[in-house]
Amino acid sequence: MGSGVSIQSAGPKLQGYVSRQPGKAFGSPRPGLVLCHAFPSNPESARGGDGSFAKMADRIGDESGWTVLSFNFRGSGRSEGDFSLAGWLADISAAVDYMLEVEQVTGVWLAGFAVGGSLAICTAGEDARVRGVASMEAPSDFHAWADDPDSFLQLARGLGVVHTAGFPADEEAWKRELYEIRPLALIGKVPPRSVLIVHGVDDRVVSAVDARALADAAEEQVELRLIPGAGHGLRHDPRAIAVMLGWLDRQIID
Repeated sequence: MGSGVSIQSAGPKLQGYVSRQPGKAFGSPRPGLVLCHAFPSNPESARGGDGSFAKMADRIGDESGWTVLSFNFRGSGRSEGDFSLAGWLADISAAVDYMLEVEQVTGVWLAGFAVGGSLAICTAGEDARVRGVASMEAPSDFHAWADDPDSFLQLARGLGVVHTAGFPADEEAWKRELYEIRPLALIGKVPPRSVLIVHGVDDRVVSAVDARALADAAEEQVELRLIPGAGHGLRHDPRAIAVMLGWLDRQIID
């Protein structure tokens, strides 16, 4: 059982979906998971029309008994606003705030894919309320964008995640975030809270080297799972989802 929700971030309102499956009686305590999607690869995915993350929330909730929140970052789906890395970080914090207010949620964990996984790591590093984080196919930094920020901004406009005339008001500050927000610098602040890193060995979009670098930055205090034969797009790989579900089962629930 799920329902659409509205989340107030720092500025824009975000479209979200909360899945509360009837596997556990309503009103009974249960943990909460926030799902963080990737940066879109095309205008259709930027519009978020397929509802795939809501479906994932239902599947995870059904199989784990957790309350699961999926949402569209600012600039994507039907959420308001325009993309920026700092803005997406603020959106995850707003999602954590929202989840902690959901009735009977006992704590919040994060799970993110690609850029969503990187920013989930950053959020967990700075927010002690986050009980654990799972990152799937996450880049260890954003230098691929930062090395040519003008082209990346043009890409973001073409995808529709930056669409407001005159945005960003401070273009240089928008570009600096691409250098300054670094999962590698923050993942070491997450342990001893639980960290899961999952990556496809044959990922040609984000190299598995990034997964090893993140694990090294956390001094190996993570669970690193490299999936043979897997490329990018782990949300469609049943092995990756099974790994995440197993990780959820192993979390300590107060």
